[in-house]
Amino acid sequence: MGLPRLLRVHQDLPSHALKDIGGEVRRQLGSAGFAARVKPGARIAIGAGSRGIANIDIIVRAVVDYWKDAGHQPFLFPAMGSHGAATAEGQADVLAHYGIDESTMGCPVISSIEVVSLGRTADGIEVFMDRAAWSSDGVVLVGRIKPHTDFAGRIESGLFKMTAIGIGKFAGARQYHTFGYKLGLERVIRTVGRKALSSGKILGGLAILEDAHHQTAHLEAVPADRMETREEELLALVKQWQPHIPVAHLDLLILNEIGKNISGAGMDTKVVNRGINGEYNPWPEVPVRIERIFLRDINPLSYGNAVGMGMADIVPDRLLSKIDLNATYLNSLTASTPAGSRTPVHFPNDRRCIEAIAETTGHVDISHVTIGWIQNTLELSDLLLSENLREEIERNERLSILGPGEPLEFDKDGNLTGSLLSAEAVVGRPC
Repeated sequence: MGLPRLLRVHQDLPSHALKDIGGEVRRQLGSAGFAARVKPGARIAIGAGSRGIANIDIIVRAVVDYWKDAGHQPFLFPAMGSHGAATAEGQADVLAHYGIDESTMGCPVISSIEVVSLGRTADGIEVFMDRAAWSSDGVVLVGRIKPHTDFAGRIESGLFKMTAIGIGKFAGARQYHTFGYKLGLERVIRTVGRKALSSGKILGGLAILEDAHHQTAHLEAVPADRMETREEELLALVKQWQPHIPVAHLDLLILNEIGKNISGAGMDTKVVNRGINGEYNPWPEVPVRIERIFLRDINPLSYGNAVGMGMADIVPDRLLSKIDLNATYLNSLTASTPAGSRTPVHFPNDRRCIEAIAETTGHVDISHVTIGWIQNTLELSDLLLSENLREEIERNERLSILGPGEPLEFDKDGNLTGSLLSAEAVVGRPC
């Protein structure tokens, strides 16, 4: 095809992984004294979300055990807005696929889309809470704090967003995103979250921070009265750990998969430097500029939800055959981001897609096209970069080249072979 060969590259990202996750959960909750704030034998609603959080089953089980050991009656409920196709069954199924169900957690899972109204904010936004959670004696949320894919602010995605959109179910998520379109999503998250907290029903949350390896790096029990200010501090910390594609410019990024378990936007916009509405390179804090994205597949744990494909420039036909249009459109429209579910240009196989998109990068000689290839936007320790980036790679002390350049290879159907990103391919000594 005339494209440059690709180098296997390892990015040495700092690890902050915790060793005793369950023990740390119990220590955090114990030191925060949550159990002492409710009556003996209280029914405690534990909200869990829909993101692909590392060790989420271990973390949630430890939260359940803390409340049981304290003599209370915990139950779990999905706190995930419109995800799981906005049905009770779908949301319970999402949790089950993360290992969270009654048999594994040792407590009931109550999934419902019914809500109660908590009144309105000063902006006129009606605030909702999951009815089962409202009927409890206290609510505790378990969620990850991380950068949001649609906006930048001092509070983005985390416990406060879960307090607003997560426990508001479909009724809340749809309305909050509608107001967020004009008012800004951070303002809506803050005002709706404050209204929910003012009900006195929410005890607090367990904040989860992950490092650049997508491993549990920090756990912290955050009381309701400190949630807003503490989340700002924790978000600033986790942004320091956020990994990036380690070059300044790529003409073409090959992305193996998107998925709701990977990012709320399918692909992390602040890794690929795209806006959810398709804007090219809108984030000044992201160090890489990417001109074209070739998206190859959907992760099975996204269950056909292809939100985010609209940010790609080109896809193979096989991806389209895996889309659950109902789940995709529902999620995209609820979030007021219909562009995220647009269908990109598509061709029958990978070879044809790469041939077509490489010609749009402004290079008469396509051997000059700079290429990166990653599994998804969560896994950035090992990647492929084109040989014409070797000088830049060698200047970066965190990068190691693991072998000689290799050409793109295709099977008999014209699709890329997966060997270049297999576990075997990235094992080796730097050279």
